[in-house]
Amino acid sequence: MTTDLASRARSALGESTVTFDCCDTAFLVRAAGRNASAATRRARDTALDLERVLDAFDSRSAVSRLNRTGRIDDATVAAVVRRGLEYRERTDGAFDIGAGATEARVKEYISGDSDARPRGADPTQSARVAVDGTTVETDGRLDLNGLAKGFIVDRAAAELDGFARTGFVDGGGDISSPTGPVAVESPFGGDRPLRVLDTSWNVATSSGHRRGRGGVDHIYDPRGGRVGARHDLVTVVARRDCTEADALATTLGALPLADALSLAEDWPGLEAFVVHDGVFNATTGFEDHVA
Repeated sequence: MTTDLASRARSALGESTVTFDCCDTAFLVRAAGRNASAATRRARDTALDLERVLDAFDSRSAVSRLNRTGRIDDATVAAVVRRGLEYRERTDGAFDIGAGATEARVKEYISGDSDARPRGADPTQSARVAVDGTTVETDGRLDLNGLAKGFIVDRAAAELDGFARTGFVDGGGDISSPTGPVAVESPFGGDRPLRVLDTSWNVATSSGHRRGRGGVDHIYDPRGGRVGARHDLVTVVARRDCTEADALATTLGALPLADALSLAEDWPGLEAFVVHDGVFNATTGFEDHVA
């Protein structure tokens, strides 16, 4: 069957789109083909179930229990923590799930629950973490938000796999293997996108322009000093999965420009687009993913 015939066959079998709120943003799930409606419902339910496990600011979640008690037996939390520890090592601490105390102060300030302007992270106070099978132990508060949304997008997208069916999940700009063009929205306003991507790699964008207060946004440098994104916008495309795209977009958003571009250039299966003080910067292979 040719690609065109296969596309027409999938469309004839059905299409389905669902939207919902998850992880403090709008999610969109779209599928075309056999049993598309059932697949999009499964993807939505998977995303919402995982949010209930990973939301550190929901006192009932598994991550909240871990942060309160220092120990939990949960396969999902263990999987996310393992990836977080991998990125802490590979970025030399520029991405650090052990800086949960800083993340909590930032969140409380942005939400208006505290008027104390958050100070930077103290890398010497980074929580120690151990994972053994499905058991996670820590001596401090963890921050899994830098990769949890990408992880949720990946798991939800897996529910769309199937015979004669295609689809994708868009979690507020974190997109699993997009099946069509992706517009990179400008942080400066207006309807014209900064770039339109044409890629099968996973996409994530980090920008503080939508979530912030008094010059403070959700990005911080876990190695100390700075709270707030250093750049207007970072968009990453990652071959591995959306978890990796999410984690690296978060990391690059907190690094000085030269360090961000150097890390992205050296990272296998990764390209990045960084808007800094209104100037566009990109890794050498990023244009290969632009329409």
